[in-house]
Amino acid sequence: MKLAFIGLGKMGTGMARNLRRAGHELAVFNRTPGKAQALAAEGARIAATPEEACRDCDAVVTMLSDDLAVEAVAPATRGKVHIGCSTISTALARRLAEGNPSYLSAPVFGRPDAAEAGKLLVVSAGLAALVEKCRPVFDAIGRQTFVAGAEPWQANAVKLCGNFMIASLLETFGEAFATLRKAGVEPQLFLEVMNALFDSPVYASYGKVIAARQFEPAGFPVKLGLKDVRLALETAQECASPMPFASLIRDQLLAALAAGYGDQDWSVVSRIAARNAGLD
Repeated sequence: MKLAFIGLGKMGTGMARNLRRAGHELAVFNRTPGKAQALAAEGARIAATPEEACRDCDAVVTMLSDDLAVEAVAPATRGKVHIGCSTISTALARRLAEGNPSYLSAPVFGRPDAAEAGKLLVVSAGLAALVEKCRPVFDAIGRQTFVAGAEPWQANAVKLCGNFMIASLLETFGEAFATLRKAGVEPQLFLEVMNALFDSPVYASYGKVIAARQFEPAGFPVKLGLKDVRLALETAQECASPMPFASLIRDQLLAALAAGYGDQDWSVVSRIAARNAGLD
């Protein structure tokens, strides 16, 4: 396919690279042009504006940090198949679909290393014909694709609730590690037990980071994690569905932001639990 790709952050760069490796023709745009140079060396065309990137393409893929960034480039995608991979609000997803009948939500789960390896989980939602048309894109960036429904915002609801689950994992690991450190038990031993119990790569990867207290470089910073939990709460309000633990997680992430950890990996929220236990 002839694709435009907008947003070359830590996730977007790996995704764009895998689309190019899969043989798709690629025009890329990023607000910081230097991030596109490596992709240019691999055959991608660097565009000076979103409009230039989208010109004559079959579909546009956006992977941007928040609602404001997506809304800023949305005019350039009108009239095109727009595959929105960003983690955005369900409200914005509905507005994008209203303004563009060819809008398709396809947020992804995975950290930058998974994006680079083409092993993301893709959650898509939208018109069935569009989902099938875009399968080659999903296959290039991910190891599995799920279809959440016929309304694009439904995929964003899945993504936001999934990120809430991961944030909950970070909080519970932080609280458990703090208690065990005070009990004189090595966090690594506890992590080995939990890995045997849950057999989850998410538990294993985040547990390793928290046990070692290695929060930089950030795979996913606190400020974006806080944004996602806030959006999950907004979705819960839209659906009249209480999420009391999400409110607690939001406050813990807010405490991490207030402590100056905004650019560190969101697993640094475990330091708040340690500090509350008098450890850090």
